[in-house]
Amino acid sequence: MSGGIAGIAPARLALLNGGSVASATLTEGLAIDFAVLLAAAVPGIGAARLDRMHAQAAAGITKRMALAAQLLLEANAELAPLQTHPSDTVRGWVCFTIAFQAGLTLPQLLAAMRPLADDGHFGVREWAWLALRPRLAAELADAIALLAPWTADPSERVRRFACEALRPRGVWCAHIAQLKAQPQLALPLLQALRADPAVYVQDSVANWLNDAAKSQPDWVRALCAQWLQDSASAATQRICKRAQRSLS
Repeated sequence: MSGGIAGIAPARLALLNGGSVASATLTEGLAIDFAVLLAAAVPGIGAARLDRMHAQAAAGITKRMALAAQLLLEANAELAPLQTHPSDTVRGWVCFTIAFQAGLTLPQLLAAMRPLADDGHFGVREWAWLALRPRLAAELADAIALLAPWTADPSERVRRFACEALRPRGVWCAHIAQLKAQPQLALPLLQALRADPAVYVQDSVANWLNDAAKSQPDWVRALCAQWLQDSASAATQRICKRAQRSLS
C-alpha cells in the first residue's frame, strides 16, 4: 500500500467504512468516513445525527471521536455490542462514551475502561487512555492511587495504560501542568515499572521520563542514576537510556 489515504483500495475502504474489518494502520483509521460507519454500526442513530457527523468530516480525528460518543449517548445506544464490534474505530467510540458518562466515579470509569485498555488493537488502547485522560488529570492524586495496582497486572497492555495515560506531555492531548512541575508525584507508577519485562511498557516509561526531562531534567537524571544503581537489569538500562535521549 502506498500513497497514504489515496492509496487505500476502494474495496478495502468500503470494508473499513462498513465496519466489517479493523484498520491495519493509522492511515486506514484516518481514512474512515465516520458518518458511513456510524450508520452501519448503529442503524437507528437517525438522519439528523448522521448529518451532524457528516458536517464534521474535515475536523480532527479526536474531535470526531468525541462527537461520535456524544451522538451515541444522545441516542441511548447499547454499548455492549459496540464494545466488541469488529471495527476498532467503533470500539474507540465506546472509550469516549464511557468517559463522557455523567455521574460515574473515577473507580467506576477505570473499571469500565479496563477491557478497552487491554484491547487487542493498538488504536483502541490509545483511545482508551486519551478519552479518560482529562478526568484522570482532574483527579490526579486519586488517579495515581487507583492506577498503582494496574502496574502489577498480568497484561502488559494494562500496565502500559497506567503509565501512558498520565504522561506529562503525551501525544494528541493536553499537557498535565502538575506533572510537568512535579513529576515525582507519579513515582508510585514509575517505580513499579522501572524494570518491566515488556518493551511496550518500557517504551512508555521512557517516554514518560523523556516528557518530564523537558521541564525537570535534573530530576530525571537523578532518578535514572538511582534506578541503575539499584538494578542493572537490561530493562532498566534500556528505559534510562531512552528516557535521557533528549538530554545533553
